[in-house]
Amino acid sequence: MAKTGYGKRSPGDEDPYADPDFAHLSPRDREIAVFVDHLDEGHAMGYKAIAAEHPRYGQQAVRTSMGRITLAGHLRWIKEHITVEDSSMRWVTRTYWSRTRRSEEWWADFARDRHGRDVTEDHMPGLARAEQEQEQEQQPEQEPTAEPNPQPEPDEQPGESSAEQPSTAYRTLAELRAADARMPLSDRDCRSLEALAGEWLSRGATPHDITKALTDGLPPAVTNPGGLARNRLENKMPPKKAKIRQQAARRARVTRVLMACGLCDADERTTEIVSGLCRECLAEIEAEGPVNGYVPATFLPGPRDGDGLPGADEVIDVTERVDALRRAAGLL
Repeated sequence: MAKTGYGKRSPGDEDPYADPDFAHLSPRDREIAVFVDHLDEGHAMGYKAIAAEHPRYGQQAVRTSMGRITLAGHLRWIKEHITVEDSSMRWVTRTYWSRTRRSEEWWADFARDRHGRDVTEDHMPGLARAEQEQEQEQQPEQEPTAEPNPQPEPDEQPGESSAEQPSTAYRTLAELRAADARMPLSDRDCRSLEALAGEWLSRGATPHDITKALTDGLPPAVTNPGGLARNRLENKMPPKKAKIRQQAARRARVTRVLMACGLCDADERTTEIVSGLCRECLAEIEAEGPVNGYVPATFLPGPRDGDGLPGADEVIDVTERVDALRRAAGLL
């Protein structure tokens, strides 16, 4: 899997699965396309990562097929310039995979639509510049503010108020016996451990998290439930959440979008991108020629001298004619 916020992602508005999804591709390209289509969202999309998991093809074969799949309209790499509210900035490359075949115009509209998008959910600490992160690390973490314990009324005996309205931490501890009969905590145990359980809750844990931590992997017999609970609450204490909440609160927005080559990472700032590839990578893919007996659309059967079926064993190059038809149809 790629880092959070990166890797395979869908552009949305996909057609349902169907047998002809990749029928227009060569057998090898079709096999790799089906393999990629079934990878989980967020999976690394570099050809090396895919070749490492594919059972039949190596890096060069996967690289060539990924280029052909890109030209067919299923794959695009888009560089997004992210600006965060704290003035930190970073270029990130997103990989968009579409089971549905998309035209060049569709992908261009999709890229333009990314401009201005709020991507706070995808904003990770790595998007900030190094000096920004150093400043954040030097800032002291804010200790969670503990709620003051209410003082009992003059006529009230200590413990009466909390007994009538027990805290969430107390209730979680008291209900342990229902989750596992080996952990029957007494009232004294619950009051003694209430502060520790409350600290868990203040750090973002839920009552279920506490119950799970105190009941998972118990021995067949527990002789001291209170001591075991204290040991686990202290040793498994979750980290403080104050710093994470502070980072997540910063808004991140896409301030510039560029198409990038899927094979060499060059982008529109330095080269022309044609159907998802730069000119050099496009020429390299075209130079590979037919794959697994696949005949490209630019080669059609030609006539044969003598008797027999016309075009049975000869092909002619009609590239210019096909390009003219594509231009007339607005595909070039």
